[in-house]
Amino acid sequence: MNTISRWLDENVRSLARDMRWSFLPPLMVYMAAGVQGLTGIVGTFFVKEHLGLSAEFLAALAFWAGLPWALKMPIGHLVDIFWRYKSGFILLGAGLIAASLLIMAGLVGQREAMASVWSVNHWFVLAALLSPVGYVLQDATADAMTVEAVPRFQADGTPVDPAILKQMHTTMQTLGRVAIVGGTIIVALINLGMFADVRNLSAAAKTETYQNLYLMALIIPLMSVAGLVVARLQRGQQLKQHMARGLDRHQALALLRSDEEETTPNAVLLVGSLFFVALTIGLGLSGWRYSQELIFVSSMAIIGTLMARLMRELEPSARQTLLGTALVIFMFRAVPGTGAGMNWWMIDELGFDQPFFSVLSLIGSTLALAGMFVFRRFMSSRSIFYVVGSLTVLGTLLSLPTLGMSWGLHHWTAAHTGGVVDARFIALVDTALESPLGQISMIPMLVWIANSAPPHLKATYFAVMASFTNLALSAAQLGTKYLNQIFTLTRQVRDASGAITVPANYADLSGLLLSALVIGLLMPLAAIAFARWRGWGSA
Repeated sequence: MNTISRWLDENVRSLARDMRWSFLPPLMVYMAAGVQGLTGIVGTFFVKEHLGLSAEFLAALAFWAGLPWALKMPIGHLVDIFWRYKSGFILLGAGLIAASLLIMAGLVGQREAMASVWSVNHWFVLAALLSPVGYVLQDATADAMTVEAVPRFQADGTPVDPAILKQMHTTMQTLGRVAIVGGTIIVALINLGMFADVRNLSAAAKTETYQNLYLMALIIPLMSVAGLVVARLQRGQQLKQHMARGLDRHQALALLRSDEEETTPNAVLLVGSLFFVALTIGLGLSGWRYSQELIFVSSMAIIGTLMARLMRELEPSARQTLLGTALVIFMFRAVPGTGAGMNWWMIDELGFDQPFFSVLSLIGSTLALAGMFVFRRFMSSRSIFYVVGSLTVLGTLLSLPTLGMSWGLHHWTAAHTGGVVDARFIALVDTALESPLGQISMIPMLVWIANSAPPHLKATYFAVMASFTNLALSAAQLGTKYLNQIFTLTRQVRDASGAITVPANYADLSGLLLSALVIGLLMPLAAIAFARWRGWGSA
């Protein structure tokens, strides 16, 4: 019992003890980001049931939707420049998120009225592109707020001990992940309640449920705006405390801003980013077949150049650490996925419905949260190379059951266990084992960035790493598109008269899963080997 109590004290209660009131505003923005998954399940079923979009098209759309995250670096720099007006970035992001949700609510509940103005597919694409722009604006601001939330000086003006400072940054970043995953748990519980009776609902009632979920999701922008209100209250409280000690308002404000340094605009960064935006919009509207590939290569060139200039601010050893960390995280996140086709297969062939997907989401989110506490010491004591290598091997092993089910493993296990170990049982166990791994790899990297970021470039340095690693998600979507071009999966599509226009075809599923599994194993391990060969360190 003493061992368990000591472990709980070191990994759970200590996190609660280290929590500070100043951490709350960015945590509220992060929780809003976690709650964005509220529309994930309904979106999957809406696309499958009502939109005739292919898995390849959806992978291509995910590429475009991921590009705003590649722009996190210049957005972060703008946040640094206009730090005193950071609330504007949060409010603008909230407005874009709300617009996206209202469009989707309209498509679900008032599709004919929306279609009379513009194509349903075009509305869907617009909503899919507005949302990530809003989230990246809020995320870049929240990242910088986490640095500001950790005090560098004590109440008497003396600097905080470096070891204590690192511990506070670790707590802040861990709580940030906890807030995001906590949001996904709330989402899973809501989905579980909303979809509990979905099998017995009429088509009209199901449509109403879908629409209500999109309208309920408007709590997301409201939550992030509430974080701004809390930050304003905190600042007002600090101002009153200083004035109570005899300072006038001007002196108190100067003391509150003592940690703030003016950020000089980086012309190359801003002009390069403007060129990137113009190039992206131009190629996106051109309809050229290889526009995504050209944008990706151009993005890598521009972001690489901007990173090289910003790394001049770092010491040589820190520069080597940044290179090694960025490369390994990039390759880990650039692993291609299987695309929407696998979800369609689970719905059509395995019989997974909305309530079961909600259960999987709840299990995954809950165990991911538990995993962050269980592996807290592991994350703080191990390097990115070790963490990513471990996650890569474990992730590959945990992908094998799904591959096995594509070959009929669930039929064999069900036959030999009296129907107990069926497809749903395998999916539940696989989710339970795999879910704690997802958030772990990010925390050591975020702690290193927060601990080493110069105060006047806090948002920029968070955004430098984030832009590069988020560009990896664009690479992953390109890889997913290529895999779906080679291995074509289609779900059944019917026209308005009920005639089948596209037959269901999952014959290529095993090849798709096997290819994704092998690529997912080799890419991160090769990056780790290369970084070690070059002598680069890792966070």
